[in-house]
Amino acid sequence: MNFYDFKANNMAGQEIGMDTFKGNVVLVVNTASKCGFTPQFKELEELYERYKEQGFIVLGFPSNQFANQDPGSNEEIVEFCQLNYGVTFPMFQKIEVNGSGAHPLFQFLTEETKSAFGKKIKWNFTKFLIDANGNIVKRFAPTKTPLSFEKEIQNILLKKD
Repeated sequence: MNFYDFKANNMAGQEIGMDTFKGNVVLVVNTASKCGFTPQFKELEELYERYKEQGFIVLGFPSNQFANQDPGSNEEIVEFCQLNYGVTFPMFQKIEVNGSGAHPLFQFLTEETKSAFGKKIKWNFTKFLIDANGNIVKRFAPTKTPLSFEKEIQNILLKKD
């Protein structure tokens, strides 16, 4: 299995296959609107805007599993992200990222990448970088800001052609 084998519902409720993003470098992020890391939306959007024409995309997956930091409805989450951070990259419906109810995509991502916390997601804004062939390249901790690994994104974009 790889990244392209999974599906998730976008904020409009439409099921989207991750194979829609084939050929792109993808950054999957579990997000939250009321977290100390929430300002990372700004850098995520900045990277998306800077590299989307080269085949880079950010996919946001809100989760309320950590200290109730995304309690709003899907509509409230989208509105918050757009109004406060100008988010234009695709956002998906709120999901669970850990435990028995974890979304299959996140079960796969955490199974394939280990962190200091094992296979679990530690907190909001854990990031997974996926190459243009659907392979997971790297997992980034919540404390690692998106701009701090911009060079790695650039290098993967150069390899995709």
